[in-house]
Amino acid sequence: MKNFAFTVSAIAMLAGGAAHAGPEAEVLHWWTSGGEAKSVAVLQQEFAEKGGEWTDMPVAGGGGDAAMQALRARVLSGNAPTAVQLKGPAIQEWYEEGVLADISAVAEAQGWADVLPASIAGHMQCEGTWCAAPVNVHRVDWIWANADVLEANGIAMPTSWDEFNAAAEKLQAAGIIPLAHGGQAWQDATVFEAVALGILGADGFRKAFVELDEATLTSDEMIAVFDQMRTLRGFVDPNFPGRDWNLATAMVMNGEAAFQIMGDWAKGEFLAAGKAPGEDFLCASVPGEGFLYNVDSFAMFEVGGDDKQEGQALLAELIVGKNFQKVFNLNKGSIPARTDVALDDFDSCAKLSSDDMAASSEGGSLLPSYAHGMALRGAQSGAITDVVTSHFNSDMTSEDAVAQLAAAVANSM
Repeated sequence: MKNFAFTVSAIAMLAGGAAHAGPEAEVLHWWTSGGEAKSVAVLQQEFAEKGGEWTDMPVAGGGGDAAMQALRARVLSGNAPTAVQLKGPAIQEWYEEGVLADISAVAEAQGWADVLPASIAGHMQCEGTWCAAPVNVHRVDWIWANADVLEANGIAMPTSWDEFNAAAEKLQAAGIIPLAHGGQAWQDATVFEAVALGILGADGFRKAFVELDEATLTSDEMIAVFDQMRTLRGFVDPNFPGRDWNLATAMVMNGEAAFQIMGDWAKGEFLAAGKAPGEDFLCASVPGEGFLYNVDSFAMFEVGGDDKQEGQALLAELIVGKNFQKVFNLNKGSIPARTDVALDDFDSCAKLSSDDMAASSEGGSLLPSYAHGMALRGAQSGAITDVVTSHFNSDMTSEDAVAQLAAAVANSM
């Protein structure tokens, strides 16, 4: 495999200027909604201030599936983008294809190993080299709510699934959509894994969706997970198929719906609309123990030319820099990947997320999201999601879903 290693002197040269045109970067990502677009604009601005020329390549679709198709086409044609939004095992998969650049010089110069949690740093490394730069830590297992709707109906944020179901029934009787949801496979999977964490517990979740343990996948507890998904399906409005996640968030914002189960990128939408946590909207972890994380990151692909390689080095330097980690995550709704960024300017939901992440890390319940490509490779996660979305959009029994889940996982190995 050919590696493009960036030297410390090359990084220094960026600051001092060079004879050629300067750092260039074509960046492929799927941050296209309001809060996301505002967040990526922060990186574009910092890159430009350092003399870089940014070519934006946004590919719509919250789950990133369309972006990955576009990336595959570019790589196969021998024209890979400079930097690509990648995460989890997908980073390792592309590394194994021999197309990722080595950014270890930047990582070592900045001391990434000293400021990143070990579990997150592990996702960014490929056989001992640094191959990706982490942007943030998203918590996946959140419930968001419209504060006024809950208050008007005498409902507190639920702390158990029984409480959630009772609240949803009360809201439904009042003519309010209980759960805003978009009928896309990745959104179904997001809700499913949040429910699974609460019902299976951290150890059960790890066995099922990290270790792919057949006994856990076929357990009575897994049947209970699908039972709860069937219940949730009854709380969703009939117009949900194909709805983008941010439009579901807007339903909560405008009071059309009460709740949304979604990662904290939803908070970025609330904040972009000028909504205040604790006043206009409420946040709480999904019932149950544990913390499901989704880490956005950028991997650098092998490219030719000093300008592009310097662009990669500059991007990596900026992405893990303290300023970007703070400003980006204030906009995005997530928390910094760096542990040494002060959270004084962050909102109460972010501080809760940070505290819960620290406690979960210490207690062994900090877990990678399967639905967002952190826990499993594509074949396994896709097999699980196919069963989840088939069940959610049909009259399939929970027992049949569990049987299909185990078979699908076995066939994907």
